Amino acid sequence: MKIGYARASTGEQDTAAQSAVLKAAGCDLIFHEKASGGRWDRPELHKLLNQLRGGDVLVVWKLDRLSRSLQDVLIIMHRVQEKKAGFRSLIEAIDTTTPAGRMMMQMVASFVEFERAMLKERTKIGLDAARKDGRIGGRKPKLKPQQQQEILQLVRKGKKTAADAARLFGVHRATVTRLLQRTLAA
Repeated sequence: MKIGYARASTGEQDTAAQSAVLKAAGCDLIFHEKASGGRWDRPELHKLLNQLRGGDVLVVWKLDRLSRSLQDVLIIMHRVQEKKAGFRSLIEAIDTTTPAGRMMMQMVASFVEFERAMLKERTKIGLDAARKDGRIGGRKPKLKPQQQQEILQLVRKGKKTAADAARLFGVHRATVTRLLQRTLAA
């Protein structure tokens, strides 16, 4: 039996294109997942692995749909092999039912992991450069520096509670609490 696995990284993406390709490749059953390929805790993947039987073939559209971690790919391949099942990646033309296919799968998985590491490195470099230019990520502060000082004075002098100050400035009480905690820690 050919069993397909289709994965999309985020909720906005879908697995329809992968499903169509997997059906065309003869998959009788397809498991769909919306989760990062860098995570190990993917329920549909584990259901699929538990369902594999001898002679079955796990089919993916592309190797990175299975995982973005070489270690995870090797663990998955070990579990597939333990079940006496095979693995097939359609784009990379990997078929682990042959020795050459097993070797090719390991090489491609190494490149997938390398690509992920390079992406992380480029992202970190970009964020560091943005910080050096004075840009910071995340949401803009709800309160201007002047408003923050006013809240600190009101609460410290006992004129307002944190909850009262939050209502006065139209922000959530947690915003004021975090402001107070930051100034106490400094």
